Amino acid sequence: MKVILREDIAALGRSGEVVTVKDGFGRNYLLPRQLAVLASEKNVRQLEHEKAVITARQAKLKAGAVELAKKVGAVQVRIARKVGEQDKLYGSVTALDIAEALAAKGQPVDRRQLHLPEPIKALGSYEVELRLHHEVIAKVKVEVVAEA
Repeated sequence: MKVILREDIAALGRSGEVVTVKDGFGRNYLLPRQLAVLASEKNVRQLEHEKAVITARQAKLKAGAVELAKKVGAVQVRIARKVGEQDKLYGSVTALDIAEALAAKGQPVDRRQLHLPEPIKALGSYEVELRLHHEVIAKVKVEVVAEA
């Protein structure tokens, strides 16, 4: 099934591209969520017309992401957790914890934008990537400290 993407999808393509997907994925996921439209002749012609609109929208999103990256880059998050022997954490610090701490500092972000390969399980300072746009990546400073 050929579809035209209406939004960027990480593993599939960018907005405005014509891609081939399996029938079930297109019919059950992309089309109902309006992430894509069928690539008929009419829709392809309409796509050519909307390319300028898509380009302008992408530029606006990138500009907003750059501005947010500057704000978030200046913020340092401190997360307190209970620790056991040898300064090992009870549990771990996840992307959700970091997103909540950023929201408490006035910088709400989606936890899915935080790239944390594995949860943090030790005390210390870490830099976590915040992928705001496919071209804009900010670094968030996270400090995990022992709870008093």
